[in-house]
Amino acid sequence: MMKHNLLLLILVLVVSQSLLAQKNLPVIKASSLQVDIKDDGELRKNAWRIVPEEKLDVYTTSGKKVTFYTDIDSITFKVDPKVGAYDFVILLNGKDSAKTQIKYQPSRLNILKAAGKYNYADKRFIPAFSYQSATHPALVKIRTDLKLDSIAGKGDELSKVFNLMHWIHNLVRHDGNSNNPTLKNAIDLINTCRVENRGVNCRMLGIILNECYLSMGIASRYITCMPKEAKFDDCHVINMVFIKDLNKWIWIDPTFDAYVMDEKGNLLGVQEVRERLISGKPLVLNADANWNRENLQTKQGYLENYMAKNLYRLETPQVSEYNSETWTMGKEITYIELLPLDGLEQTPQKKETTYSNSGVKFVQYKTNNPDLFWTKP
Repeated sequence: MMKHNLLLLILVLVVSQSLLAQKNLPVIKASSLQVDIKDDGELRKNAWRIVPEEKLDVYTTSGKKVTFYTDIDSITFKVDPKVGAYDFVILLNGKDSAKTQIKYQPSRLNILKAAGKYNYADKRFIPAFSYQSATHPALVKIRTDLKLDSIAGKGDELSKVFNLMHWIHNLVRHDGNSNNPTLKNAIDLINTCRVENRGVNCRMLGIILNECYLSMGIASRYITCMPKEAKFDDCHVINMVFIKDLNKWIWIDPTFDAYVMDEKGNLLGVQEVRERLISGKPLVLNADANWNRENLQTKQGYLENYMAKNLYRLETPQVSEYNSETWTMGKEITYIELLPLDGLEQTPQKKETTYSNSGVKFVQYKTNNPDLFWTKP
C-alpha cells in the first residue's frame, strides 16, 4: 500500500511540474486557426495553422528573427543557433492550448556550403560516359516525327538548345505528383500527355528533352539533383548540355524553362552554379524562368532555396540514349553518382541490384572526383 501511494505521489509531482513548466511558457491568444509568420523580414500570410491536438507543433527556421502573428496577438523570438529551440503556447478561443516550438535548422544553402570538398585524386574506376548517335533509327524518328528541325530553327547550336527547351516547357506541363507512364521516351511521353490531358514529373521532362537533343546531334545528359539525405521525398531533374562553341556544359531546366548566368551574362553549367552558391559569387537566373507559365521563379527561391537543397549530390546515366528508362526484362542501366567528401553514404563504390518485378538490373557507381563526372564528350 505504501509503495502504491509513493508511486502515486511521484506521478502527481511529475504532472504538477509539467503543468508548472507549461504555465511558465510565453502565451499568445488567437481566435482564428490561421497564423502569419515573418521570418527574417519575409512575411508569409496564413503560413501556419494552429493544431491543439498536436503534442508539439514545430516550425523550423534558419532565420535570425521570427514573429508569429495571430488574428489578435503576436510573439517574436531572436533565434540563436546555440539555443536551438523556443517553446510557447497559442491559446485558441481562450480554452484550447497549442504548444508550439520554433526550432533552428541550418538552411539548405548552409548545408551545401559545408559540402564543397571533393577529392580530385579519386581514381576509382567508373565507366566512360557515352552518347547515342543521332543516326540511331529511334532518334531519327524522333527528329522526323516531332519536326525538330523546324522547332530548333536555323540558328547556331545554342539557339537550337534554347528553342527546344522552350518548346518542351510549353508543350508538356509539369506535374510532380503524376505516375510515370510505362513507355518513357520522347514520342510516347508527349503522346500520353496529349491523349490523357496530363503532365509528367521533372524526370520525364528531362528525358524528353534529352532525347530531342541527342536526335539533333547535341550531347546531353539528364541529371538527378539530390539532397544530402539518403531517403528523401523530393529531388529535381534537369539537363546538362554540351555547347561546342563554348566548349562547356550548360544548365538547362525544362521544368522551369530556366538557365543560369554569371554577372557578365556568361552561361553556367551545373558545377559552376554549385560552386558559386557555395562561395557566394553572383548568379543570374533568366528573367522568364517559370513554372507551367503560371509562377515566375526568383534567384532566391529557385537557386538559393530549392536547388541549394538539390545540388548536394548528383547522379546521371552512364549511357545517354533513347528509351533509357523504359524497363524491360533483362535490361541493364548504369548510373554514376558524384558526392562530396562529407556525403552520408560513400560506399559501396559499385552496387548492383536486380528487381524481380521488372527484371531490370541497376548498376550504380560512386565517385568523389568532379573531373570524372563532368568529363567532356
